[in-house]
Amino acid sequence: MRALLCKQFGPPETLVVEEQPTPEVGPKQVLIDVQAAAVNFPDSLIIEDKYQLKPELPFSPGGELAGVVNTVGDEVKHLKPGDNVIAFTGYGAMAEQIATDANRVIPMPDGVDHVTASAFVMTYGTTYHALADRAALKSGETLLVLGAAGGVGLAAIELGKALGAHVIAAASSEDKLAVCREHGADDTINYVEEDLKDAIKTRTDGRGVDVVYDPVGGDMTEKALRGTAWRGRLLVIGFAAGEIPKPPLNLALLKGCSIVGVFWGSFTQREPEENQKQLKQIFSWLAEGKLRPHVSGTYPLERGGEAISVLASRKAAGKLVIKPQE
Repeated sequence: MRALLCKQFGPPETLVVEEQPTPEVGPKQVLIDVQAAAVNFPDSLIIEDKYQLKPELPFSPGGELAGVVNTVGDEVKHLKPGDNVIAFTGYGAMAEQIATDANRVIPMPDGVDHVTASAFVMTYGTTYHALADRAALKSGETLLVLGAAGGVGLAAIELGKALGAHVIAAASSEDKLAVCREHGADDTINYVEEDLKDAIKTRTDGRGVDVVYDPVGGDMTEKALRGTAWRGRLLVIGFAAGEIPKPPLNLALLKGCSIVGVFWGSFTQREPEENQKQLKQIFSWLAEGKLRPHVSGTYPLERGGEAISVLASRKAAGKLVIKPQE
């Protein structure tokens, strides 16, 4: 089988496609024929040894996939060959086949194609955990989404609306903001043309926002924190801008606000039963059409490095997906 390999840590252009042996399947594992592997921001970090997960070389990036079960281990009872499934694996998904622990695999909902399914769980799972669980976002509150045209950003808009919030989407271009409006944003801010803090005040009549969803970091974080309302919550999702911000903590004191960390991967391992409840909710909303994952491009395995590069440079709207079987 073919795989996109990181053989030395470096930028996406150092990745290569090579033939690899079919993975062996342990008693508690399944072998999956990968039909679609979503590209996520951590993929750009893990190949440069900048992520908390550090696999041994060589390895394939890709932590989220959809495919068809090929083989099941002797102790696996809830899956069988031919099942359509979703798996979140940390890495290894950008290959024609992957062997992974069966507890990382869930059945794919009926009526969903492989590309959509591959781009759903990590993005929407992270975001629902952030908004509903960590921030306890309430109906009628105001939510500000930074980097709103990205995969998690669009998920935050849709889930914010599903939870009853007034959603303000912030992005760097009018084209991106148009996509945000298509996915339900009530208001928008172009933070290239407007100062973010001033724009927040204008959009909220000086009150500020209740919740900030921040996957960007950099200098946007402090500006957004300054735009929070009393008892506001700033959700730390990630640092797509590349810089980990150091906001003045006196802002949290003066505003009575909270800075809340969101680490969905650790949550799924520490609280698996609660994670299953949350996944059940977002799958229900997906089936009802309340959630519409936005995939702006698909790539063959040979162009996997290009897909990671496009996402890392924040040029993509929504998600990008690699199709290893093409």
